[in-house]
Amino acid sequence: MRNTGRKLSIKVDCANGVGAVALRAISPLLSELVDIEIHNDGSEGELNKDCGADFVKLMQNAPKGVSYTENDHCYTIDGDADRILFFYSENHRFHLLDGDKISCLLASYIRRLLDEAEMSIEVGVVQTAYANGSSTSYLQDQGVEVVCVPTGVKHLHAAAEKMDIGIYFEANGHGTVLFSNKALTSINKEADQCDSLKGHRTPMQKLQNLTALINQACGDAVTNILVIEALLRDNRWMVSDWDGLYADLPYRQLKVAVADRSLIKTFDAERQVCEPEGLQAQIDDLVAQYMPGARCFVRPSGTENCVRVHAECRTQRDADALSMAVGQLVFDCTEKLRAKL
Repeated sequence: MRNTGRKLSIKVDCANGVGAVALRAISPLLSELVDIEIHNDGSEGELNKDCGADFVKLMQNAPKGVSYTENDHCYTIDGDADRILFFYSENHRFHLLDGDKISCLLASYIRRLLDEAEMSIEVGVVQTAYANGSSTSYLQDQGVEVVCVPTGVKHLHAAAEKMDIGIYFEANGHGTVLFSNKALTSINKEADQCDSLKGHRTPMQKLQNLTALINQACGDAVTNILVIEALLRDNRWMVSDWDGLYADLPYRQLKVAVADRSLIKTFDAERQVCEPEGLQAQIDDLVAQYMPGARCFVRPSGTENCVRVHAECRTQRDADALSMAVGQLVFDCTEKLRAKL
């Protein structure tokens, strides 16, 4: 971040975890640029209790102990500081910007710098089926390649490694940006040949600085706070500008308790069911009743004996109804199969 005379102020919920230690260490080094107000720093309270990224994502509300006003820049990280979410208030309404919004901010910024410099480096975003459909449409409209992989950081990271510049953030805020050696060589060569114009960095110099700031190891919430603030500042964006990149489709997620989750098998990055035979066709028939703009998928949990249902529609009412209908369908189907065993 460059000192433009306007000092930033941010609030960070550290979930009573290790992130507070790192933020205390770097705060003095950034004091001319940003005031970092640390909350839930571990001096009292329990780890991740009523605070932290998972709590805020689940409850859709601010963490305990954080008071904030209109358009404050607020972050919540989890106890081990590998997940990050952004939240703010506008017209007294809570707004949460999750991993999808972070991916889109990064992708649009990097794509713009490359276009301005006329550099032919490909940018891609890796998502899972849980990514909101509006984020996928936004990225594709920006000319960014979108790849869908099964749930799990190992799948996201592996796919991002195959790209020139690969961006991935799970909805829970866990992610990073990876730069291939080829991309880094091209960026550094172009940046080193450019002269700054009247004290302003060129697009490739900005991108070079971004590669130095981003931690390519998976999940560094503290670094990602600085990345987000740098991008908003350079874009001269208000938080509402970032939030306005796209509007999330209403969605509903359910857990369906089943006797044997292994009866459900999926393919196409967990977006379709291959077993039991005929279940996907029945799901498709239900989705068709809520078109256009509807989608729904089911996948067996990796940790619990349940099947997870995710539905998106143009209205919250339709998303709720579709998820319930598909959930009932899954339960009935698995019960019939179990009875035959």
